[in-house]
Amino acid sequence: MKSICIKTNNSHMLDYLLNELKYIDLEFICFSSNEFKNYKNIIIHYQGDKIDEFLDQISSILSYLVIDEFEENILKRIIFKNFFYFNELEKQKILENCFSISADDFSDIFNKKFNCLKECFYNYLNNHKSIVLCGFINFRLTKYYEILEEIVDEAVNIFIVEKEYLEFISLLRLYVNSQKSEVNVIHIVYTDKNAILLDENKNIINISDDISKVKYLSDISFSTNDYILNTLLNLLPKEIYVHITQNCIDEFINTLSLIFENRLKICNDCNICRLYKKNNNVKKSSISQTK
Repeated sequence: MKSICIKTNNSHMLDYLLNELKYIDLEFICFSSNEFKNYKNIIIHYQGDKIDEFLDQISSILSYLVIDEFEENILKRIIFKNFFYFNELEKQKILENCFSISADDFSDIFNKKFNCLKECFYNYLNNHKSIVLCGFINFRLTKYYEILEEIVDEAVNIFIVEKEYLEFISLLRLYVNSQKSEVNVIHIVYTDKNAILLDENKNIINISDDISKVKYLSDISFSTNDYILNTLLNLLPKEIYVHITQNCIDEFINTLSLIFENRLKICNDCNICRLYKKNNNVKKSSISQTK
């Protein structure tokens, strides 16, 4: 026979556990809830011979409890402790980044957290008859906390890059709106993440790679088309027409939209678009024939 006493003063946690214990797929289990002077206890008795399976299922329930009910507050505490110098809105954004990171790679990250928790609970319950739940979560889950700290660190890095990106976009937008335009119209033909600049007479504009003429220098790489952006910042056209030949609006096009705002218009079905789409298809056809 194996008996376990789970101690907690949290009524919500108590209800969670009592509900989950109903679904344990083992015979010879009984459990009850009792309130004592210091704690509300859940006492579980197992009279079967599958002790490992019993401990495995109890450990799984406790692991889900931590992830479902405690993890958000733990993340908040880590952010507050390690990154106290951010304001409340920034901390909230970092927390949202934590959720996004976990969602983007849900299976791997969840399994990593769950297996870590389950091992901790199993090892402890295998050698002890009772567990003070809040104390255990706060002080005995070191490896789990390390996983969450890695997630928070990644979330902070994402936040800093996004913040610097938006600040730099703001500076470039201010520059664009404060300077006199040098030309009326520039066309950008955009295909395969490569850009061609055309003037209003459809003549190709040479792209400057002269470092002495760049309008911005940054550690942030917005795209592979930085020289295109610098050329546009040098010429400062009144209107920019972006011709998308593959129906793909990527990071570079979005960056241009943020900087040049209403000056920029996106097109995918004008004469220029159709011409470059046709030429591109001809090139692909020629390549396939040579193969």
